[in-house]
Amino acid sequence: MQSEEMKKKGLKGVKTIIFGRTLIVVFAFLIQFALIIASFIWLRDYSFYVYAGFVVLGVLVLLHLFNSRGNPDFKLVWMIPVTVVPVFGALLYLYINSQPGTRMIYQRLQHLGKFTKQFVTQKEKVKKDLERKSPQMGHLASYLMEYGTCPVYEHTLVTYFPLGDEQFPAMLRELEKAETFIFMEYFILEEGYMWNTVLETLKKKVKEGVEVRVMYDGMCVLALLPSFYPRILEKEGIQCKMFAPIKPFFSPHYNNRDHRKILVIDGKTAFTGGTNLADEYINKKERFGHWKDTAVMLKGEAVERFTFMFLEMWGVSERGDLEYEPYRTPANLQMPNDGYVIPYDVMPYGYERTGKQVYLDILNTAQNYVHIMTPYLILDHEMILALTYAAKRGVEVCIIMPHIPDKKTAFALAKTYYNELLEAGVEIYEYTPGFVHAKVFTSDDEKAVVGTVNMDYRSFYHHFEDGVLFYRNSQIPYVERDFQNTKKKCVKISVADYKRLSLFTRIMGRVLRIFAPLM
Repeated sequence: MQSEEMKKKGLKGVKTIIFGRTLIVVFAFLIQFALIIASFIWLRDYSFYVYAGFVVLGVLVLLHLFNSRGNPDFKLVWMIPVTVVPVFGALLYLYINSQPGTRMIYQRLQHLGKFTKQFVTQKEKVKKDLERKSPQMGHLASYLMEYGTCPVYEHTLVTYFPLGDEQFPAMLRELEKAETFIFMEYFILEEGYMWNTVLETLKKKVKEGVEVRVMYDGMCVLALLPSFYPRILEKEGIQCKMFAPIKPFFSPHYNNRDHRKILVIDGKTAFTGGTNLADEYINKKERFGHWKDTAVMLKGEAVERFTFMFLEMWGVSERGDLEYEPYRTPANLQMPNDGYVIPYDVMPYGYERTGKQVYLDILNTAQNYVHIMTPYLILDHEMILALTYAAKRGVEVCIIMPHIPDKKTAFALAKTYYNELLEAGVEIYEYTPGFVHAKVFTSDDEKAVVGTVNMDYRSFYHHFEDGVLFYRNSQIPYVERDFQNTKKKCVKISVADYKRLSLFTRIMGRVLRIFAPLM
């Protein structure tokens, strides 16, 4: 029986690779990189003057890198190939930075962002009340509104789920209540119990006249779903899109994945958090031990910002402006006041890094504690300074990481940061039952963040993400209680633990740290 199941899984894997065109895409990428290398070799041998010209080009690229805006870690990563192999490094840099696809997406998102600003307004009374209670939070709210078009809301009920297992039944109940529209945007969508159960509900709702839109990240085409899967859903009356589907032509915009997890129902209810639409997220399938994830459900005014987030991403591949009016949160939706809620999104383009800035703000203003759950720990210099400085000035900084990793390379890289953090007084714990996929911050019994933003370069710089910042909300104690309950199932890490790692793991982590900004 077991061998039969393994055989079926193997056949499914082969079919998925074929249908997903993975081999074709990988082969096409290899050909394109081979052409770049061949051009480098040909130009090097063709003429001394041509080669000298490209050496000059390499110098100009270095000057540009030194003087450009942005994180110095990324500059360092580029300086290595440009310095070591000037021609190839310069050609690769120009090739990556001259791709029109990335610029077109950025320009389209800028246009959509300006259009959205017409509909997103900040209630002055809410902002002034927040500033009166906490000037610091008022400044953070002003920043998120100015640079992210993310207002602070009141009259929003929040429900925190400490596991995807607990979120899933609530999702199904809310989907059953849908009357006008359902918007779903997820990084991973995979056939199985979770998605098939949701899909049956979506089919039912379509027949009842509910508008259903589903969007998932185009990376799924490589191993999880066939490239024609959107057409399968469209036959059921479900509008469906892949974001940036992988095609046999290399472009840097493939690096900017849609890592968000958003469900919006009728403009009244929204879900977000770490859980995707796959069975491991609700522990129906075991991968890397017990899967620890978190999510929140919002009901009330703040839901509207999630509606706009979804529509903006949906509109990237559309033409013209967006239609917002039919999807706005009802003005007569009455919810009691329960603190402050700021939903925000993270963009990989431009110079603002809202996901990172929210985390830095919490670390830099904490008075008693900052408690963090994250699956990855790949940090830039600013984040290391913020974590260590908070610990050095007496703030209790605790981080819960997985004990069973999903990616051995990312785990080995994370270990290279442990000693520096531990020596500064940061406490690190690893969740022994399995894998922590939660992205959670709590601080001083007043602030909490739940969303999709990991503590790594990919979430801070490369991916589209989202999160919700809560201030003086009644669910914050539940988030903190979940952290403490999770901590009881963890092993505390010491400086000596790093020395017990295998030599290979330590070397691999140190080498990978050079390329950390790309991971």
